[in-house]
This record gives sequence, C-alpha cells and structure tokens, in this order.
Amino acid sequence: MTATTVKRARDLGNRQPLRGIPAGAMTMVAFLSILAGFIGAAAYTHSAGYFVTFMTGNTERALLGWFDGDYLLAVGAISLLFAFGLGVFVASLLRRRLWRNGHYGASVVTTVALAAAVVVDYVVGRTGGQELDFVPIMFVAFAVGALNTAFVKNGEVSVPLSYVTGTVVKLGQGIESHVSGGSVRDWLGYGLQYAAFATGALLGGVMSMLVGGEMMLIVATGVSASAILATSRSNEPAP
Repeated sequence: MTATTVKRARDLGNRQPLRGIPAGAMTMVAFLSILAGFIGAAAYTHSAGYFVTFMTGNTERALLGWFDGDYLLAVGAISLLFAFGLGVFVASLLRRRLWRNGHYGASVVTTVALAAAVVVDYVVGRTGGQELDFVPIMFVAFAVGALNTAFVKNGEVSVPLSYVTGTVVKLGQGIESHVSGGSVRDWLGYGLQYAAFATGALLGGVMSMLVGGEMMLIVATGVSASAILATSRSNEPAP
C-alpha cells in the first residue's frame, strides 16, 4: 500500500464518506491499522507464536489446550484474552473520564503499555534466543486492546483495527453491494483497512529477519509515540 493509494482513497472519501471509515479519518485509520499489524507481527514472530491481535485464535487455543492436556498453552491464551480485554476497558474508561480526543487517548495508553513491555522485557530478561518472555507479551496484548478503542461512535468501537476477520466479511459484503448496483465506496474503506493491517504485518515480518524481539518492541513504541503527536491535532470527541 503506497501513500498515493491512501491519498486517492482519502480524496474520494472527502467527496463522499467511505463505508467503514469515519469522515475525515482516512489517514489516521490507515496509520493505526499499520501499527496494529506491525505490533501483531512483532509479538508473533519473536515469541512462542502468541496472538495479540487474534482473540478468536486465543479462545480456541485456550479451550483446545485443556482437551489436549497442554495446560500451559491454555493458561497463556486465557491470560492474553484477559490482558486484551483489560486494555479495552482501561482505554475506554480513560477516554470517558479524561480525554475528549479519543484517538489521542488510545495512542497514549498504547504507547505506555508498549514502553512497559520494553522495560519488563529488559528487567526480566529473555528465556533464550530472540524470543520475548511471556510477561512482556501480556503488555503488548493490553496495548492492542487499547489501540482498538481509537475510533468510537455512539459509545461503541466503529473501526476495530485488529479485528481483520470482521473487516474481510464487510469487504466481501461491500463488493457484493457494488456489483449489485452500489458504489466503490461500499467496500473501498474496508479494503484500505485490510491493506493497511497487512502492510504493517509485512513490515513486521521483514524487520523480524533483521532485528530481535526487543528492538521490534522499541520500534513499535516509537511508531505509537508518533501517533500521539498525529492524534493530538484531532478534534474527534469522546462519546
């Protein structure tokens, strides 16, 4: 996904809102989706295959782990589910109580959680090789949960940044709507979300071949911190 693609989609969205994209938020949706994909890649490629963006997978791993007798896997998956949900809860609470700008608040909580993951990984140390310990991954899952609260409408998340399954479903529905007489706007927003997330995952995969897990977390923290600066200019209100 190139900057030109985002610009063209943004220009189209400015003329008439794209389905799935809040008005005027095209660039921010793309940026934060890339960040979500990158964070997920960083956690997955430098850990024991933990999902921090895929709670469907963690739910199945938690249940199947008990049936297979792999209780450590089951407990780990349940812990990640809890951390992710806690991130959503904390960011939503802070959004309601402290920050008028929801994009900014979600970026702050995400950055703090990622920075905590870096510190904890340094203090606790590594178990061996380039893999991250499980405790830092808990903080990463918390961060992704918080990031998903960046876009809220009527008190509910309107753009689930890491929920790619739902995005693909809506993309398919939008394409069908376009074919049946609708407009390209019916699916272009969802296509952008998916492409941005995939771009982030691709960048994370490439970087994982060059640096270790701790450095990837540091980079993700830096990118998230830059989102604070970008979102601080937004006037999007909390619900």
